Amino acid sequence: MDFADFIFINEEFRADKVSPEELGRLLAKGWRHFGKYFFRYSIAYHDNKYRRVMPLRIRLGDFSLSRSLKRIARRNVDLEVSVGKSFLDEEKQRLFDIHKQRFRGPRPGSILHFLDAEPGSVPCPGLEFCVRGEDGSLMAISFADEADDSLSSVYAMFDPAHSRRSLGIYTILLEVEHAKDLGKEFHYLGYAYEGSSFYDYKKRFSAIERYDWQGNWVDFEE
Repeated sequence: MDFADFIFINEEFRADKVSPEELGRLLAKGWRHFGKYFFRYSIAYHDNKYRRVMPLRIRLGDFSLSRSLKRIARRNVDLEVSVGKSFLDEEKQRLFDIHKQRFRGPRPGSILHFLDAEPGSVPCPGLEFCVRGEDGSLMAISFADEADDSLSSVYAMFDPAHSRRSLGIYTILLEVEHAKDLGKEFHYLGYAYEGSSFYDYKKRFSAIERYDWQGNWVDFEE
């Protein structure tokens, strides 16, 4: 890969509290966070090669559902959905323990690898999107930050026994719908890589922009 004229970035910091306005500014510059640990990096090593990292976001005013996304939404109309302030408990840790079996290589022992113990307020306001079956069991959940102008996906997990429902995509659709209801301008999807990777599901949505690491958001073209 030709990295001529490409900006190499690898930065981090820790913060106990970040306001919605500050979070919006950080997201707009390619920052992400797990708990109190904030980071951004423009290059990653994946499948034995270096890849450009692409922060992605959806322009909510231009977003529309593709046929495949409409099918996913219809497939899950029988499920119970709730949205509220994020919090952690044993039920969510159990789902994490099931979900992490999908990971290749070393597996984090706890969901606290990705979230603070108080994810509803630390380091910023956080929402959770819970999906339950008819028996009340937790089938999927996603966690998102609320910035002044946007929502930002942080982490999502689901029971692999229900993989045919595409619940990871479904929770993103729930986040997008809620962000539009709140009058937000953007929904941040997190990082993807140039070329094929396990992050390709983030490229399925319409009205996507990518950050060019030079302060600009441009239309996404793979």
